[in-house]
Amino acid sequence: MGPVGDCCRENIDKVNQQVSVMRKEIKNLRQMLDSAIRANRKHMMAIQSSVSTSGLRQSWGEQTTPSPAPDLSQAALERGNVQTVPIGYISSCFSVKNATPRQPTICGPSRAELRIQQSVFNNPEHSLFGLEHYSHIWIVFVFHKNGHLSYKAKVKPPRLDGKKVGVYSTRSPHRPNALGLTLAKLDKVEGDTLYLSDIDMIDGTPVLDVKPYIPEYDSPHTRKDLDPQLHDLPSCSASVDHKSDTEPLCDSKSKEFGDEHMEDLFSEGVRAVGPLSSQVAPRFSPSKSLTNVLEDVKIYLNQSDCCQVGHASEDKAPVPPKTERLESTAGDLTFGEEAYSTIAGWIRAPPVGSLEVRFTPNAERELAEFLPSDFAGSGETNKPKFKFLHSTEEAAAAISGVLSADPRSVYRRNRCRDRLFFFTLDTAHVTCWFGDGFAEVLQVRPLPQHDVSGASLQMGLDLSES
Repeated sequence: MGPVGDCCRENIDKVNQQVSVMRKEIKNLRQMLDSAIRANRKHMMAIQSSVSTSGLRQSWGEQTTPSPAPDLSQAALERGNVQTVPIGYISSCFSVKNATPRQPTICGPSRAELRIQQSVFNNPEHSLFGLEHYSHIWIVFVFHKNGHLSYKAKVKPPRLDGKKVGVYSTRSPHRPNALGLTLAKLDKVEGDTLYLSDIDMIDGTPVLDVKPYIPEYDSPHTRKDLDPQLHDLPSCSASVDHKSDTEPLCDSKSKEFGDEHMEDLFSEGVRAVGPLSSQVAPRFSPSKSLTNVLEDVKIYLNQSDCCQVGHASEDKAPVPPKTERLESTAGDLTFGEEAYSTIAGWIRAPPVGSLEVRFTPNAERELAEFLPSDFAGSGETNKPKFKFLHSTEEAAAAISGVLSADPRSVYRRNRCRDRLFFFTLDTAHVTCWFGDGFAEVLQVRPLPQHDVSGASLQMGLDLSES
């Protein structure tokens, strides 16, 4: 056979190989299609079973009007099955999870923006009207970068260095419902956009809700300050327990004075006892009659007299403060002011301590090359520029805040001690390493332009897949 025949045979063999590969691909596609059809049937059966269980199933042969959507949504809401829609997405100086602060107080200079989507409100700026009067806001968001939906009942917080505690006693992002709550500082409101600082959210975080922070409602210490009489003034019944002969005194006081002497008694009681607390003041509402008001005053002054007698008693030892009693019975707890709130002891004294942060001379020079975000000059366009951070000092403080809290995982802290650590902050790529009790910044390089745009594109892809 000649050269032409050999060439034809080679071509035929190649075509046969390609046909064989195509047949295998077609076979795989058929198998995938069959699997998808079976999975779809299972999903349809599950949906039909759920509808039948809820009592909303209709016979397939009947032509009936479907139930209105509000009824279905109301039933789902009552069962707690809520379909959430983000009101906006965070634009943050942290583009990736690595080295993003675990708590908002770790990195004060961190900044972010939140723009309310027009798909939620026709006029998004109207929904923010009045929010500029608040300095801080609560933000409810989704941990969209968990990577998986699995969760465990016990987790290992990084600050506990490998010890396990219940997931609901931590702020771990891996939870049955991957929801996060953070307190952010509200710098300003412009139109439909919120400008934030003291944040711990990465770029592209879906936000579900925003609420103003009100210390009178949200802070236990402020609640106590507004109602000191509730904790500082013992009740008459408590004093009776310490000295039994104070009860007749209370009765004699209540019988000694009549309603005609209540006004004089009220003026004398105010001078003796002092101003009424917020707990007692609501009792004297203008809608009550004078008789009822005087009766309330009489009861209040009787309680004050009983309490004074109870404190003057020398037969019983003084009652120890509430803080001392609680501390003696629960040594693993840490108490706030006057034991009004309690937290786990490892929050304030964790096994993993803070680190000293150092900058090499090379890192300081590279960091000084960055221009602030509000720089408007045109003569130094070749230099890198921050998007969120306002100065080199603010960037250095942000880097120090991130590294001082040791952002490494427990595994990397114990198994990868000799490896370099990388993270991004705003438009800077930071390289550092960790020693015994310190972290040293080696390089602060600007992110390449394609990496910045690629991060934005990847954010959109991640959001579309989530």
